[in-house]
Amino acid sequence: MKTFLTSTLLLLSILITAQTDQKIYDIINAVSAQRIETDVKKLAGFGTRHTLSDTVSDTRGIGAARRWIKSEFDKISKNCNNCLEVFYQKDLVKKGANQRIVKDVWVVNVVAIQRGAKYPNRFIIMSGDIDSRISDPTNYTDDSPGANDNASGMAGAIEAARVLSKHKFENSIIYLGLSGEEQGLFGGQGLARYAKEKDWEIIGIMNNDMIGNIKGVDGVIDNRTFRIFSEPVPPTETEKQQRSRRFYGGEVDGISRQLARYVHNTVTTFMPEMNPMLVYRLDRFGRGGHHRPFNDAGYAGIRIMEAHENYTQQHQDIRKENGISYGDVVEHVNFDYAAKLTAVNAINLASIAWAPPAPTEVKIGGIVEPSAKFKWKKVNDPNIAGYKIYWRDTTSPIWDHSRFVGDVATFVLDGIVIDNYLFGIASVGKNGFESPVVFPSAIYR
Repeated sequence: MKTFLTSTLLLLSILITAQTDQKIYDIINAVSAQRIETDVKKLAGFGTRHTLSDTVSDTRGIGAARRWIKSEFDKISKNCNNCLEVFYQKDLVKKGANQRIVKDVWVVNVVAIQRGAKYPNRFIIMSGDIDSRISDPTNYTDDSPGANDNASGMAGAIEAARVLSKHKFENSIIYLGLSGEEQGLFGGQGLARYAKEKDWEIIGIMNNDMIGNIKGVDGVIDNRTFRIFSEPVPPTETEKQQRSRRFYGGEVDGISRQLARYVHNTVTTFMPEMNPMLVYRLDRFGRGGHHRPFNDAGYAGIRIMEAHENYTQQHQDIRKENGISYGDVVEHVNFDYAAKLTAVNAINLASIAWAPPAPTEVKIGGIVEPSAKFKWKKVNDPNIAGYKIYWRDTTSPIWDHSRFVGDVATFVLDGIVIDNYLFGIASVGKNGFESPVVFPSAIYR
């Protein structure tokens, strides 16, 4: 009885901490629409940020833009006692790599790392794209302000760094400006390779591409809904894993989908005024974004973006035709909305960075039994409070049920028939923050 009471009190303490943590609300309130507006205008003011544009000028082209971004990260770092490691990561892409690379070009990313105190080699990433384009993807001289696509996402990453640099975390956070997106996702490919070479443990990447438009091409105006795109399973899974999925399920339970659900859950808990849409697709129909190279490398990655796009303001020459103004200019960006989506990112970066590592070697059993049983490898961390089992109907997009089971390595859910649900397990810290859910990868007999 005493053990049960102790466990119940611990659970109540964790739940209260997780759902009322003032630090999360402080982060939301600290995000500034005014600062984002200033940054979007600055980035759009470089004229063009095309990947192949001028790199010498101090006022025009992608070279000036990336130097300014680096200077902003340097300024943020100075204000937090050099808490950020800021550097360029670059790769040479040769002419003819694809039809959009019409000359040799250095694709240069801007990286700012806020190291975690306990797990400095574990990273959660927020990215935005530096580059822009107009109608002709090889036109690197004409004006291409790219105010929403994607100065909004880049400004969001800078603002998240300003806000979160005032806090300390167990895991590391990367604020990232990627280049070469419009030419073929080259910046993401280069950074993903760099991460492999450095043996980084990437928890996940939240790619922000267009977070500032609230009026869709269909006339819908909505400043609360946003989309979370995620692929169902990693492209790196083995043939054995594919065969197992046919019999045990998990078609929509890959690591990227779990990251998407994590974001959904955090937002509905702390920002109930927002409406996150889980979109079961890698990206928009037939299109791509800078989370994909990380997915290709086997990392969890999602795309966060506005719900209602306006195609007259994407990849368009600046002009007016038949009474319609075309072009991705500052006037079309809603900065309050961009601030909301920046806050969405910031609270998820913080929640994951404050959370313990996820359990490993998660196994599930209970075939032809009246209960579901689990076994996992515990995390070696004294600040672990225990583990939480999640389950949901097989047709449900989010986790419907959960149970905190304490600091154990095995558990049996009595009366829960394994055939009718899907399951996962997360680590829970004593501070109330949870790891992303881990879907079982093996059978426990």
